[in-house]
Amino acid sequence: MLLSGADIIVETLIEQGCDTVFGYPGGQILNVYDSLYTHQEQINHILTAHEQGAAHAADGYARTTGKVGVVISTSGPGATNLVTGIATAYLDSVPMIAICGNVPTTQIGSDSFQEIDITGITLPITKHNYFVGSVDKLADTIREAFALAKSGRPGPVLIDVPKDVQIAKCEFTPTSPAEAEPLHPAKEKRVEEAAKIINESRRPYIYFGGGVITSGAQEEMLELAELIDSPVGCSLMGLSGVPTDHPRFLGMQGMHGHYASSMAMHNADLIVALGVRFNDRVTGNRAKFATGAKIVHIDVDGSELCKTVNAVCGLRGDVKLTLQKLLPLIEKGSKPEWAQKISDFRTEEEGYLDNRESLTPRKAIMTLNKHLGANTAVATDVGQHQMWAAQNLVFKNSRRFVSSGGLGTMGFGFGAAIGAAFGTKERSVLVTGDGSFGMCLNELATAVTYNIPIVILLLNNGVLGMVRQWQTLFFNKHYSNTILDRKTDFPAFAKSFGADGETVTTAEELDEALTRAFNCEGPYIVDCRIDKDEFVLPMLPPGGSMDDIIVKVGD
Repeated sequence: MLLSGADIIVETLIEQGCDTVFGYPGGQILNVYDSLYTHQEQINHILTAHEQGAAHAADGYARTTGKVGVVISTSGPGATNLVTGIATAYLDSVPMIAICGNVPTTQIGSDSFQEIDITGITLPITKHNYFVGSVDKLADTIREAFALAKSGRPGPVLIDVPKDVQIAKCEFTPTSPAEAEPLHPAKEKRVEEAAKIINESRRPYIYFGGGVITSGAQEEMLELAELIDSPVGCSLMGLSGVPTDHPRFLGMQGMHGHYASSMAMHNADLIVALGVRFNDRVTGNRAKFATGAKIVHIDVDGSELCKTVNAVCGLRGDVKLTLQKLLPLIEKGSKPEWAQKISDFRTEEEGYLDNRESLTPRKAIMTLNKHLGANTAVATDVGQHQMWAAQNLVFKNSRRFVSSGGLGTMGFGFGAAIGAAFGTKERSVLVTGDGSFGMCLNELATAVTYNIPIVILLLNNGVLGMVRQWQTLFFNKHYSNTILDRKTDFPAFAKSFGADGETVTTAEELDEALTRAFNCEGPYIVDCRIDKDEFVLPMLPPGGSMDDIIVKVGD
């Protein structure tokens, strides 16, 4: 059938199984929006308050569903407003397609109104990007982009489509959805080498990240843990990958990780790393990182192997398929001395927990846990609240923790919570701080317009808490530009947008407010007041190691 480029874009999105897109219209993408209008029964478009919010929403949708998220924008500032969202998805390996309009091909390079080289700008933060100069290449480009976004290590792909390409017509023939490239296990020789190293270990520690969630390798990973009698810990991106209450799970490790998890990694003689990076927040001082441990590293992306730490055995391959090859070679055995050491670490951690009855950050998250459903997705912004959430949230199902790990994007949370609600088709939660929320609160208009049930737990301390913590510990309490002390009445702000909310100052008030929030049909803000000098602990000082860990104020 003969279709315009704009119709080809929408028809191809539908063909690829896309039922929801996020975006914001503008002059150079209007033809696509006209096609979205005529196809509104087949594809749902969510109009956000800002293109960055749309990108984060597509990201949140992708993280909670495992599908490719789609965001659409116009040229120029519309396209550049996507950049932070694209970079966030890139560093966290999230499959996303960004479709941008551009000026007609005859005007490219002439500095015409709202022209920008968005493919040049996004080259370092996409798996690939395309400038489509001819309508007859448009459908196949979109199909290729979908396949690429979800193949191997997932990530974002951008497609730049000039206006005249959207208007031009050509024959369109529907086809089946694009398939990701086939996955493969690591080479047999590497698997055998890994099995030998694992079987010789006396103090193993399994460390996993988002790659285990993407691969669906949780069952195989836990089987390995049982065989070798190993504790399991994760990176920030691995949270929700296994149930929080699993007896072998020690929680997140790293700069602000659980004490027991970090100490177990530090004292292990073997680290089995699955679909995870060894970034600076994980290792601290790399010269002192896990000096007594051999590392067996399995990752679908070979560039991560020996990238920052040396692995004695690096296995390039899909985590699930590689573990399936590895498990039959593993000797089952118990390690009572190591198990006792892990138990001791857990006991030590219990002694460091903040069990005050007042409205502490930990108390706030533990109270939130009482109201979460088994399938509730929790998105966060970035800062102290993110770490308190990561340390204390309880998850039962995978893909239910949505947070910016690699880029650390303040302002990510609200858009992501919107996308998560559409992805799960259930209520979502946003845990945020007053600093981060100030960067994305415009998306309250989106949540109200679509009557999206989002509970916003705003941990309000009147400061940029994480930066202030660093200023307290390492900059002689020079609180340069971290005291917000804004006069914003957040519940009143919510009501002015058509939402609801309230302020709480005690744990009892918080529990009651969350009950009302979770029974509200639309968005609800709970402005939870906490002290400005609360710390996220444990903490590894920058450039420090586990020998320098801070577990209480005054260390």
